Amino acid sequence: MKATLTLLLTLMTMTLQSQEKASLHYMVREPKIKSAHAPVIILMHGVGSNEHDLFSLANQFPDNFLVISARGPLTLSTGRYAWFHVDFATGKPVINFEEQEKSRQLIAKFIGEMKAKYSFDEKNIFLGGFSQGGIMSYSVALTNPGLVKGIAVMSGRLLQEIHPMVQPSEELKKLNVFISHGIEDELLTIDYARDAKQWLENKGITPEYHEYHAAHQLLPQMTADMLKWLRKTSI
Repeated sequence: MKATLTLLLTLMTMTLQSQEKASLHYMVREPKIKSAHAPVIILMHGVGSNEHDLFSLANQFPDNFLVISARGPLTLSTGRYAWFHVDFATGKPVINFEEQEKSRQLIAKFIGEMKAKYSFDEKNIFLGGFSQGGIMSYSVALTNPGLVKGIAVMSGRLLQEIHPMVQPSEELKKLNVFISHGIEDELLTIDYARDAKQWLENKGITPEYHEYHAAHQLLPQMTADMLKWLRKTSI
């Protein structure tokens, strides 16, 4: 019993130490089907939430996937985090772009750190996020399309500020994109999703696009559609 307890404490300490060394705090679900080249998805929460939010979906992902849920670097209050500050006082979101840039670079660095720590297929890396997490998925992938195979953007938007940073690239056309958005979303209106779809198509990307009769929320059907897309895209 004492030996078992000692082993558990040692493993817990190792886990805490490894996460302290990473650029972002995270939670992980290892693949249920072991493989030297597992696909991986890195999940990113919305403003005011944390890594536990989307990690609650971890066991719904395919058994061969490594699932990582990352925490935004900015602390808003106890248990509440963000990737950048945003102000809705004008009725439209006004972001701190400098913070967004720092987070964008931090996520790219984090992906490299995860590569060094876990065994997964570097050609099968996905980002997925809700709201602000979806925004960061766009920003990372479109400015560095060779870094990931695809992104799942749920109730997010594509920042106009990053448009000049997106360079014409054959890698960009290979990017797989899933978009889901609620028609009744009053925080980030459906126009953001429709505009992003049009912009991507002009860049040669054909996203899988879904609209739902929903507000700014993640419904079971949205998750089911995203998982269906992920299964076929990761092959």
